[in-house]
Amino acid sequence: MAIQFNFVSSMLILVLLSISSVEGQGGGGGGVIDVVARFGAKADEKTDLSKPLLDAWKEACASTSPSKIVIPKGIYFLSTATLDGPCKAPIELQVQGTVKAPADPGAFKEPKWIVFNRIENFKLSGGGVFDGQGTTAYKREGCKGHDYCGSLPINLRFDFLTNAMIQDITTKDSKQFQANVLGCKNITFEHFTVSAPDESPNTDGIHIGRSDGVNVLNSEIKTGDDCVSIGDGSKNLVINGVTCGPGHGISIGSLGLFKNEEPVDGVTVKNCTMTNTSNGVRIKTWPGAEPGTCSNIHFEDITVTNVSSPIIIDQKYCPWNKCKINEESKVKLSNISFKNIHGTSARPEAVKIICSATLPCENVELADIEITHSGPTGPAVSQCSNVKPKVSGKQNPAACSTPIPAKPTPTA
Repeated sequence: MAIQFNFVSSMLILVLLSISSVEGQGGGGGGVIDVVARFGAKADEKTDLSKPLLDAWKEACASTSPSKIVIPKGIYFLSTATLDGPCKAPIELQVQGTVKAPADPGAFKEPKWIVFNRIENFKLSGGGVFDGQGTTAYKREGCKGHDYCGSLPINLRFDFLTNAMIQDITTKDSKQFQANVLGCKNITFEHFTVSAPDESPNTDGIHIGRSDGVNVLNSEIKTGDDCVSIGDGSKNLVINGVTCGPGHGISIGSLGLFKNEEPVDGVTVKNCTMTNTSNGVRIKTWPGAEPGTCSNIHFEDITVTNVSSPIIIDQKYCPWNKCKINEESKVKLSNISFKNIHGTSARPEAVKIICSATLPCENVELADIEITHSGPTGPAVSQCSNVKPKVSGKQNPAACSTPIPAKPTPTA
């Protein structure tokens, strides 16, 4: 994994250096395109940025030499934008200002605000902010059950990108997911910031699905749902140096809800910190639904502070009681490790590994676990079912020392 990651990163850096080298160039055949100076964009918070941005994108995308589009400092209003490839050369969008979405959820006909689609050798940078203005949407009835939430716009959609870097960008207060990654190959988020209140429903920081080679590095995510959520078809993921909280932790799944889900294979989560989150590191699958597989998952060097469920495999994941809770999950879990995970648990159940009775978890490892809980309900406990983990190093609480109750505490 490390060799592949370093090789891909090196190749990506070479590509993005070629993008950055265009700054001194000019003219229509590449160079720097300022949306204000060139296309009359206005930072007045009311004039729609959509046409200037799309005009700049059309010119840059048609260029046979690398181009950079710049949104200068200031506050802009953007109704919606889909930036389509393929483009003829590497392209960078440098956002220096703040771009705001319509506050009214009714302004959107589809669940998207800004989309980057089918682009190769792309960089998004500049230290700017994408503000989804989602606070009004959080108060709408129906969001807690997620029936209404699914129709709300996602701040940033990255669809079918190859060799992309998202660096020094903030997304805040999205009405739904903050960033959605679908069908991408070799895409890196670095110094990516997510900011949303803990009461914001269904606002996953970065959701990843059907993508190969996604890296989330040295980023800060504060939101009301999973900081990073990993869906089916995700392969060769590295999440390193992420601070999470508030939020629901870093989660694989939920898996097994839909037909023909693709395998999840090769996820490494390292050097991450969870603070005041409802979960730490988690795998969740639906009972009594569709088959699937999830393998080669490694959680290592994780610090948890006041986390409700620091380590959890939940193959009875059943939010809002919308599942066949008395049936077993058909998703096979194998080759999973939890190593050097330490800190404090907000509830006694510091370790909870609930596996399928028909497809027990295989090759699960617990190494050097040190999680404490202090409260009236007693010390931290470790609960297991349908799994026989390999245990090494310190184990506090003692591994699998407490049976799973008939009705386990549900997780968010």
